[in-house]
Amino acid sequence: MWTSRAALVITPEHRQALARLVRSGKTEQRIALRARIVLGAADGTSNNALAKALNTSRPTVLDWRQRFAEGGVQALYDDRPRGRSFEPLARAKEAEIVATTQRAPTQATQWSCRSVAKICGVSKASVQRVWHANGFKPHLIKTFKLSNDPDFIEKLEDVVGLYLNPPDHALVLCLDEKSQIQALDRTQPGLPMKKGRAGTMTYDYKRHGTTTLFAALDVLKGQVIGRCMPQHRHQEFLKFLKTIDRRTPKHLDLHCIADNYATHKKQAVKDWLAQHPRFHIHFIPTSSSWLNLVERWFGKITTARIRRGVFTSVPELERAIYDYIEHHNVNPKPFVWTKSANDIILKVNRGRAALNMPPLTRRD
Repeated sequence: MWTSRAALVITPEHRQALARLVRSGKTEQRIALRARIVLGAADGTSNNALAKALNTSRPTVLDWRQRFAEGGVQALYDDRPRGRSFEPLARAKEAEIVATTQRAPTQATQWSCRSVAKICGVSKASVQRVWHANGFKPHLIKTFKLSNDPDFIEKLEDVVGLYLNPPDHALVLCLDEKSQIQALDRTQPGLPMKKGRAGTMTYDYKRHGTTTLFAALDVLKGQVIGRCMPQHRHQEFLKFLKTIDRRTPKHLDLHCIADNYATHKKQAVKDWLAQHPRFHIHFIPTSSSWLNLVERWFGKITTARIRRGVFTSVPELERAIYDYIEHHNVNPKPFVWTKSANDIILKVNRGRAALNMPPLTRRD
């Protein structure tokens, strides 16, 4: 190892070549650092001072002084081969880890890397590498629900058709209600976020009542018509339909996509709709809330305005909701539906086949 504190002797040609490497914007940073080490050593800077000035270590400075002295400028480009820091697992052992992970454990609901490592006789780091290579995440689980609606295909094609090919001289609106929104007030004030620490909020809270948000999302423009009401019965749903009737152009038909909630099908609602023929209600299949785009917007308002909000009363909560809707409607960004009905049917049938369920078919 080079240990001399004397200045490194370099030729004028080498100095010019090193200076070009340092000045060039195309030089890799690792190469530029090595060139600066050699130039600093040639100027007589001590190894310790050079390491401190370049924010590196003294052994690194000594190493590149020696390698330049032995190989010149070209030596700065040569990295020593780096081998594995561990012995690779045999393919049979990797297959054993994969098979064990895919098998349900007997004494727990999911595997940990340590429990698999104990069974397979390897380190937990080896299990982690195999899991990462195969995309295994035993600590996570995804939920799903397949609809059993006998008219699933017909309802799906009806709704997706409105998204992909909306009718002329009409508005397509996605309707739903977000019920039981709580006005929650924290028992103590939180602390603001600062460098190195997240903002804080007490885990306990005071309840000050609830409200229900009725919302209609314009599929084409992305704008939202919203109204907060204390309950979500068919009487409130009728009031919301009347709000939509007042706030939309009278010459346009309204194709409203809604779920199968009982209040949407009350006789009083049916009678009102019969008296207002420009309203056309399209029901999504049961257990298919993902088909209603307003649910996506409900997720946005929950994340952005409600979940971490502090509200001392229901009116304060409702003002926050109305302010969010007003702000959203200034520059709305519509959700764009891209999946065709056939693509969705194929995907659902793959799931049904995996669960040994009969495929979706059209009703005669």
